[in-house]
Amino acid sequence: MSAPTGAPVLGPGAVILGIESSCDETGAGLVRITDGGPELLGHELASSQDLHARFGGVVPEIASRAHLESMTATVRSAFDKAGLRHRDVDAVAVTSGPGLAGALLVGIAAAKAYAAAWDVPLFGVNHLAGHVAADTLEHGPLPSPTLALLVSGGHTQLLKVTSLGGEVPDAITEIGTTVDDAAGEAYDKVARLLGLGYPGGPVIDKLAAEGDPTAIRFPRGLTGPRDAPYDFSFSGLKTAVARHVEGLQRDGLPVPVADICASFQEAVADVLTAKTVRAATDLGIGTVVVAGGVAANSRIRGLSEERCAAAGLQLRVPRPGLCTDNGAMIAAVGAHVARSGRPVSPDALGGDPGLPVGTVSVA
Repeated sequence: MSAPTGAPVLGPGAVILGIESSCDETGAGLVRITDGGPELLGHELASSQDLHARFGGVVPEIASRAHLESMTATVRSAFDKAGLRHRDVDAVAVTSGPGLAGALLVGIAAAKAYAAAWDVPLFGVNHLAGHVAADTLEHGPLPSPTLALLVSGGHTQLLKVTSLGGEVPDAITEIGTTVDDAAGEAYDKVARLLGLGYPGGPVIDKLAAEGDPTAIRFPRGLTGPRDAPYDFSFSGLKTAVARHVEGLQRDGLPVPVADICASFQEAVADVLTAKTVRAATDLGIGTVVVAGGVAANSRIRGLSEERCAAAGLQLRVPRPGLCTDNGAMIAAVGAHVARSGRPVSPDALGGDPGLPVGTVSVA
């Protein structure tokens, strides 16, 4: 690569290509830097979920191969949707972590090739910061500080966000996390034991609309007076659902799938929203962002609206299409990083499956 070790500050008008390949979706997105935040120009997504469905979860080797096969077409489609050509791009951003090691490397290799061919800076950025940055594509710059609830298949975290550019110490700090299963992981496991297939989130959300959320009082993890106030636990909830189903089957009783889905979903939404509002209130933060793939869930969105309104908090949630993994969110965080004047990533940039959320960009 010929990109310099230090990058100039990119200002309004600069275009960023974002590439995402951390799990089972290949994403490419293009945004333009503006004074009102990054502007989405176009993006494309290719998913390999159907290839993983028979296994009940993501198979890393299959995901990596799918990224390799779909990357070029996905990037081309994003350019077509944006009405741009490669000469319009001023920088490339790519997910450097966290994620699946092999999947990350496919996206990074592609991003390095594009940046070298076009002689533009490359920024390796944090996937989790990208989820938060996705909201700025719709609602503009975030107030500082903002409290972000990040809920996905692999992560459930409460984050204090002071900057998405990573130019200040503690730009993103974790104040709470799951001690076992992430919320999205619990959805997938409950869907599997109910025979609903993979991924579990959308089908449970759909069936929950037909059920009674008060039918079964499933446990709310880590909500006791001596428990960590901002941490989460969903393993016990998943086990409680399994034991309930096993008990019904042992007694020869029908399994009310819709009621179980609704009651399980209510337990998840109750804990997520209660702890988020509590954290924002305790920390004196007036704006809450709910981000990540599980943020597309209708009950989590609805209960977040109710409880934030009651607490006098401003709630921001990206539209569902920007909640799941996508290249636009990576371009968005890349735009914040590029505008802040952060150094470009080195030629030796690699994937870091455990990249901490506090590392917004890799330099």
